Amino acid sequence: MLWALIVFNLNILQKTNLIYFVLKLYLIGIKYPSKLPVKLLLWTQVILLIASFITLLWFISSELRIRQALKWWSYQESIKRFLEAEKIRDDLLQESFIIRRNLEMLTVDNLDLSVNKIQESVKKIDRFHQSLVELSDRLFPSQLQYSLPLAIDCLLQSRLTNNSQLSFHRDMPVIWQHQSTEQSLIILSLLEELLTIALPQVLTPISIYINLKQCHNLCHLMVQITYPDVSTRVSYANLRELQYLCDSFYLLTSGKCFYRSTSLMLTWYFYW
Repeated sequence: MLWALIVFNLNILQKTNLIYFVLKLYLIGIKYPSKLPVKLLLWTQVILLIASFITLLWFISSELRIRQALKWWSYQESIKRFLEAEKIRDDLLQESFIIRRNLEMLTVDNLDLSVNKIQESVKKIDRFHQSLVELSDRLFPSQLQYSLPLAIDCLLQSRLTNNSQLSFHRDMPVIWQHQSTEQSLIILSLLEELLTIALPQVLTPISIYINLKQCHNLCHLMVQITYPDVSTRVSYANLRELQYLCDSFYLLTSGKCFYRSTSLMLTWYFYW
């Protein structure tokens, strides 16, 4: 057990020269007790115990961060599903009920239908169809199985529909090497979550630059947001949800995520 602990700490802490040296001394002291003074051997034992304690704390802290990130991601997904269900109940189901009632009223004896009534029914059916298309795209964008850049572009277009103050600038490849649909959906969901968290609900213009690259098996996504003032940028840079987002990205894709702040800008980097 002691030997396994020593080897474990040696692998974890070998980049720290001092600790690495101490562990080497301790290993020598175990194999050749006569070659090391007793005091030096005791000191190496103390330092080894401290290193083991620090390693244990690091693992506990890492596990807590993972749990918090997973809870946050699960909560966000639950909220999305709840809102979609509410939208179906409040809009689509009500609309389908109205269409059904109108069709029931069109009995065989009632052949004297005005052009306006017919057009009104057609418009309702068209709206109902469009709502179903939008719902299916929110659940799983149809473009995602063909191209991640195309799916991202559609996501940004939907953001512009209700947020005219936003200005998107994108640099994405036309040709995209196919990846797993599951991973592409994760990337798109994380990007959507990032835009939801990091974009303030203000009327002042906000510029967003998105750069997507692919080099062999490595993909890189950069999202840069320019805020209207420094105070807004600082407040958003300190959001705990952003750290949860990075941790979730790491857990779900085994990739790397970090962000930096400069002047009025916050820039996120995603590698997978």
